[in-house]
Amino acid sequence: MSERDDRDPEQVPVGAPDGATAAGAEASATTSGAVAAELSGTDAAATAGPGDHDTRFFGQPWSLVHIFFVEMWERFSFYGMQGILLLYMYYSVTEGGLGMPEATAAGIVGAYGGTVYLSTILGAWVADRLLGSERVLFYSAIVIMAGHVALSLIPGYWGLGVGLILVAVGSGGLKANATAVVGTLYAPDDTRRDAGFSLFYLGINLGAFFGPILTGWAQVTWGFHAGFLLAAIGMAAGLIQYSFGRRGLPKDASVVANPLPRNRYGLWVGIAVGAVLVIVALVLLQVIRADNLAQVVILITVIAAVAYFAVILSSRAISPVERSRVFGFIPLFLVSVAFWSLYQQQFTVLTIYSDKQLDRTVFGIELPPSVIQSINPIFIIILSGVFAALWTKLGARQPSTPVKFGLASIIMGIAFLLFLPFTGGAPNSTPMLAIVGILFVFTVAELLLSPVGLSVTTKLAPTRFHTQMVALFFLSVALGTSIAGWLASFYDPENDPQGEVPYFLTLGLIAIAVGAVLLMFVKPVLKLMRGVR
Repeated sequence: MSERDDRDPEQVPVGAPDGATAAGAEASATTSGAVAAELSGTDAAATAGPGDHDTRFFGQPWSLVHIFFVEMWERFSFYGMQGILLLYMYYSVTEGGLGMPEATAAGIVGAYGGTVYLSTILGAWVADRLLGSERVLFYSAIVIMAGHVALSLIPGYWGLGVGLILVAVGSGGLKANATAVVGTLYAPDDTRRDAGFSLFYLGINLGAFFGPILTGWAQVTWGFHAGFLLAAIGMAAGLIQYSFGRRGLPKDASVVANPLPRNRYGLWVGIAVGAVLVIVALVLLQVIRADNLAQVVILITVIAAVAYFAVILSSRAISPVERSRVFGFIPLFLVSVAFWSLYQQQFTVLTIYSDKQLDRTVFGIELPPSVIQSINPIFIIILSGVFAALWTKLGARQPSTPVKFGLASIIMGIAFLLFLPFTGGAPNSTPMLAIVGILFVFTVAELLLSPVGLSVTTKLAPTRFHTQMVALFFLSVALGTSIAGWLASFYDPENDPQGEVPYFLTLGLIAIAVGAVLLMFVKPVLKLMRGVR
């Protein structure tokens, strides 16, 4: 996550979108929180918070502790739920699941993940035009908790549908605004800012680490609904402590940067109601179904991305240099989509793989399949500091952004090829150490693209379209995540054991090819980027 001053974009040493730390993700993803200041319209760097000389929380303002814990518990609940979500959908009814076909279940998980990132744009708009970042953060936490409660208490498909919609919308709202609130705690010249965001980022990864372990344990011990209930309890814990601490936050955290005129409320209410009615009609007419949900989200995201690019590139408000930079962003956008379409399979294919082919017995204890989701956060915590130090040491000699993107795609492709020696094996035949090594490679690729991508997006953005460009980076994550769900529908080792080889081989080689093509065209891309590296 990073915080940007609109006047002087800079990168801070953090990881994936969303907390996609285990996802992005995050989300991230982590990087979604990284852009919340731009998305919410709050110039966090422009206003000093009351904690400028407050050092009670590890040298940081005491108010940071409240945002630290609400985000930690949100990530605990988010990744805890997601760690068992796919299993819940495709496990048989006798095993406590819904008995859904694996391909359909994986598609829903991908569509859900894509919707989380799409919802960050909605959450940012509401903060910018209606409520301010702090209130959106608070209400979003309530919505998330309600979603987990629905999953835990409402049986069957109704609980699944209501729960996932609420968690997706709530996570998008919280993800988009938590970082903006953190930014209001610091004056522009406060040297603690980067350290504060690093501490905030630690909380995200602590939640992402413990969530899948504990909800997985609850699921194995008492069933899926107990796991979902534990996620709800975690979010409730974060919400309760935040409700007491939010009063001490700076007034800037509640500022509505660009208030929507009262006379336009009716128009936007009409648009919202109309959109809901259209979606309901499409569901009732079975145009939108469980088995094509990922494709629907892919289509919506593609339309949104094309529209954003068209609006920006056709605008008379941008200079030729700015237009050239937007064109230079297009190949980075496409590589980002390719990257996330593989990376986000941690929550689809890798979950199935962990359930069926991974030897999860460690020191005589069989770990739940969800534990695999806790590996990435450990590497993120360790390696994000290493990469930050590396880029700082190299300075102007570090690789350009297109090179980093190309290497990220190639390394991600190599990670998929590393599955090949273990394909077609017997159940529980893949050693845990092998998956740990593969996820290490995942993380290296992530840190070459995720924080770097957000940083370069703010630098390439035209002055009049700062938010839209940041939204485009989010849309690349949303699109890649949805594609990850769709691709997982082709992974069926149970009925086609030999199909694993072409699956991992094909996707791995495509990712390597995408990265290699970008590396071949680094100079033309840099020329379009007009001085931005």
